[in-house]
Order: sequence, then C-alpha cells, then structure tokens
Amino acid sequence: MSAEIDTYIAALPADQRNALTTLRARLKALLPDHLEVMSYAMPGFRQPGPTGKMVAGYAAFTRHLGLYPHSGSVIPRIDCAPFQTSKSGVLFTPDHPLPDPLLRQIIETRQAEIAAGYGRNP
Repeated sequence: MSAEIDTYIAALPADQRNALTTLRARLKALLPDHLEVMSYAMPGFRQPGPTGKMVAGYAAFTRHLGLYPHSGSVIPRIDCAPFQTSKSGVLFTPDHPLPDPLLRQIIETRQAEIAAGYGRNP
C-alpha cells in the first residue's frame, strides 16, 4: 500500500506534499506497528491483523489538509482550538500543522476508543 500512498502524496502541490510527508512520519512514529493503507480514498493507519480497525487517515483538499480519526466521537471530545473541526476531523494548513500534543491526544483517544470496544458488533 505504501506505493499507492506515495503516489497520492507525490501528486500534491509542494507545500501540501511536504506537510503530509511530515504528518505521515509523525503518525508512523506514534503507530509503529500499524499498517499503512488507503481507506475512503485517503492514506491512513490501521491496526495490525485481519480485523484491525482504522486509527486515523489524512487527506489534502484545495484549501486545507485534514486528519480523520475514523470515528465521529473522537474530535468532539478534544479541544482542538484554534483549528477548525468537524465531527469527523480536524483541519489544518501546511503553514499551521497540528502540534505534537494535539496529534498525540487524537491518536491516543482513538486508540482508547478502539480498546474499549467502540464499533464492535454486540
């Protein structure tokens, strides 16, 4: 999958390409044993194993970049100010990347949610 992700990132304008390359490396450091995959047409990281859940994805758009923890309940529980958010993600720009503490909080909140069984069939 990394070739597909490399292609996705390589097709972006330089500022977005650099920002997402850096974000990708930061996510790899936080999720070293996770698999890089494409999900919902965006690069991301999934837990290892055949039933591993998506932890987070990221994407580029015309005017912003986004990080998406593949859950509608993670971002509303975190203070992401001053970044714009939606129920499913946090938006940022190449000039204003997500700070390490916020990125870590998003990933840790999503991992805790998965560990607690969120999204499992009863």
